Amino acid sequence: MKMKPSLKIYMSIIAMIVILFSLTPTIVNADSNEKIQKIDQFVKEQKALSKIPGISLVIVEKGKTVYEKGFGYADVKSKTPVTSNTLFELGSTSKAFTGLAILQLEREGLLKRSDDVQKYIPWLKLEYNGKPQSITINQLLYHTSGIATNTIYNIPKSNERNALELTVKKLLDQPLNRQPGSSYEYATLNYDVLGLVIEKVSKQSFDMYIKEHILEPIFMNNSFVGLHQVKSNEMASGYKIGLMREQDYTPPIYRGNVPAGYIISNINDIAKWLKLQLGNSQIYSIDNKIIQESHIPDQSVEPFDKDTYYASGWGVIERDKKQYLFHAGENPTFTSYFIMQPDEQLGVAILSNMNSSYTTAIGQSVMDLWEGKTVNTIYSDNLQKLDKTVSLLCVIVVGFGMFLCILLLSSLKKIVKKQRIRTSLNLKRTFLLFIHLLCVVLIFALITMSPKILIEGSNWEFIKVWGPTSISVLFYSVIVSSVIYCLLGLVNIFTKKKNAFH
Repeated sequence: MKMKPSLKIYMSIIAMIVILFSLTPTIVNADSNEKIQKIDQFVKEQKALSKIPGISLVIVEKGKTVYEKGFGYADVKSKTPVTSNTLFELGSTSKAFTGLAILQLEREGLLKRSDDVQKYIPWLKLEYNGKPQSITINQLLYHTSGIATNTIYNIPKSNERNALELTVKKLLDQPLNRQPGSSYEYATLNYDVLGLVIEKVSKQSFDMYIKEHILEPIFMNNSFVGLHQVKSNEMASGYKIGLMREQDYTPPIYRGNVPAGYIISNINDIAKWLKLQLGNSQIYSIDNKIIQESHIPDQSVEPFDKDTYYASGWGVIERDKKQYLFHAGENPTFTSYFIMQPDEQLGVAILSNMNSSYTTAIGQSVMDLWEGKTVNTIYSDNLQKLDKTVSLLCVIVVGFGMFLCILLLSSLKKIVKKQRIRTSLNLKRTFLLFIHLLCVVLIFALITMSPKILIEGSNWEFIKVWGPTSISVLFYSVIVSSVIYCLLGLVNIFTKKKNAFH
């Protein structure tokens, strides 16, 4: 029995559809595999250029983890590789956890974001131009409180339980930098103040509140709130650039800065965090409406960058007719970067164990590569540039110091051999002594004042912690060379060559 022409056409269409659908996964997988290969190659190249010891990277899409990989070492000395379980300090990407906690407490009726912060911290009386100011919770969330960026320089070193309050009290020593609510100025201490508000309202320590109300409900069971909570051997070692290579460094503990920068996590848990933010998580213990609310930016002030506004721990930017949520994190020896495209339910997170702006650049480029865009691989890291310059200065200063040391030893040898003898000060030698000591005083004054000259309000302690290790080498090299110069001058002023005919 022959098929009717219409039935033949119908069956042919069905066959074509079946074939097409059977091929689609192969095409999709081929496309994904090509992207993965590009990303692998790209990250390896950038890791080598940046000198970052270890990188952990994850991509989530439509509720699934589509890419997860570690590069390099969690610890260089022991050659411990980075895995999906390796723990990193998040830096300022921690702020979104604190922002979400504030919105949770508002939902519970325990605070209002329009409230004056003094309602919860009565002693926090801050001034602008000599006049007391009212600062709202919202202004702290959006970095429009007027608190100055450089307040980060004075965060106290502490691992005490009251470290958060000690940190916030440091704000009492510095006036506001602008009228609250007038404009944006990023200040990490805004979120430390919010952390203290959370403590006052919840009657819990900040670390326990975040652990119980955010981390545990979304099964971020291998994440910690502050270094004092970490009970794991998976913690990566932290590094800084110095003398043009990675240098192992252990910074002071700033427990009072935990709400702004010290959530500790791994890429497995961060994948859960991204999925929650994108609204496609299977975990519904945190209301998605609160998550969405935390993404709403403050547009009552001018954007802090082109088409870029700040929300509750997230930057929000319009690019190529798409909205992206992002934030970078930077600690003395760790960096991170999160970026999400909500419409595509796509998120990228990168964690690294070195302070480097390459981390942000790599994260942004990985998002572009996954979206099928081309990337510009010409990056530069300011700390790396600074380190190269300072390393060169170190070579010059150490070389000059060694030259002075040889001259000093030569003069001392001549004194021992009686080829130089003590002499009294005359007018000429007194003048030379004055000029010599003045030069030494000026050198030490310049060393002492240089942080404030180069970075307004900074100090040597901050530069030692945050800057390349080569700066500390240069600092001590200049001091040692100056001391040798001082001794050489004094020896030559107070002694003279013995007259051969004397």
